[in-house]
Amino acid sequence: MENDKDHCRISRWELLKKKLTNYDPVAFKKAIESERDFVLIDCRRKEEFNTGYLAGALNLDYLSYEFLDELEKLDEGGTYFVYCRSGRRSLRTCTLMQNSGFKNVINLDGGLNAWEEKIGQAPLILSDKNSR
Repeated sequence: MENDKDHCRISRWELLKKKLTNYDPVAFKKAIESERDFVLIDCRRKEEFNTGYLAGALNLDYLSYEFLDELEKLDEGGTYFVYCRSGRRSLRTCTLMQNSGFKNVINLDGGLNAWEEKIGQAPLILSDKNSR
C-alpha cells in the first residue's frame, strides 16, 4: 500500500513546473529567434557563463548573494526567457520571478543539456562581457 502511494506522488519539481511556462528546446530556440522584445537570462554561475552562453544573454547567477537585488532591477512587465545547464536553477529562477509579479517568464525545460540532446550543440558565445 505504501509503495502505491509513493508511486502516484508527483515530485515537487513537477509541481513547480506545472505552474510555469516551460518550452522544450525546439520551441525555446524558435521563440528567441523570432521574438523582438525580451530579455534572455542565463542563471548559471559566472564561471559557467564564461565558458559559453547564448547570444544576448544576461548572466544573473541564481546562487549569488546579489541575485535577488538584480531581479529587483528588472521590469515586471517584460518578457523573460530563462535557462541554465540542467533546468533546475532556471525553474527556481522562474518560480521566484513569477512569485514576485513577473507576468511573462519562460523556462527552458531541461536547460542547455536538453538543448544539446534535442537540437545539437548550442550556439554558445565565449566571452564574459555581458556578465554582471
